[in-house]
Amino acid sequence: MTSVQDIRMWGAKMWDILGLSGAPVGVRLLTDGERPNEAQVLEQHRYCQALMLARRGESVLLDKEGIACPAAAAAFGFRPLPAGLQSGKGLIGFGIMADEAVGRRMFEAMPRLEPGRVQGLYLFPLDQAAGAPDVVVVEDEVEKLMWISLAYLHATGGERVAGSTAVLQATCVDSTIIPYLEGRLNQGYGCYGCRDATDLGANETAMGFPAAVLPTIVAHLEYLAQKAIPTSRSKKAWQALQTRNSHQAEVE
Repeated sequence: MTSVQDIRMWGAKMWDILGLSGAPVGVRLLTDGERPNEAQVLEQHRYCQALMLARRGESVLLDKEGIACPAAAAAFGFRPLPAGLQSGKGLIGFGIMADEAVGRRMFEAMPRLEPGRVQGLYLFPLDQAAGAPDVVVVEDEVEKLMWISLAYLHATGGERVAGSTAVLQATCVDSTIIPYLEGRLNQGYGCYGCRDATDLGANETAMGFPAAVLPTIVAHLEYLAQKAIPTSRSKKAWQALQTRNSHQAEVE
């Protein structure tokens, strides 16, 4: 059985190896009325905002009464999708889509949990874990997430990493529900909502993966840190190109 100490260690190692700007976040989808005592119960927060708080060091709980985003509430099976979003008209109102049929199709294809499957969402910094998560979500610069994808690819025997997104619900659906339902890593580009509602940077995005592969991912990140990561980040090949071009320009 995986210990809390191991989970904390893996979270801290991932943070340190990649130089993340915040903690990897553990997400546990709560069933049977679980209410972790150490979690702050949030009111009127979006899921992406709960993730932001956990990334910054807080342990929080978000349930159907506290979740503010109607699309995320529907995705987690807490409430039905409002008619305005279901029809696609809501995306016209936000200035996201010009054709309601496109918006309607996007929501029809949205991966979601059946109503009542979970009663709450417990999010916490992985290095401060009090228990095992179902999913790990990481938000940071694309280059840092690239190494996680590469480590995951190694963990799955070289199988190419697939991605699914509608450029909506990047944290709730893309980074949490898809990894939970499909048992695989998923990554996207961020979305209108999470970029508006959180401190996610313009050069940052989110990814999620099942917690079961966390130890394997961290083990390969340690391997990558020995050579591949520092070599790539040194940009020696680019510097050599600049030097060659500079010498060539001087000769001409």
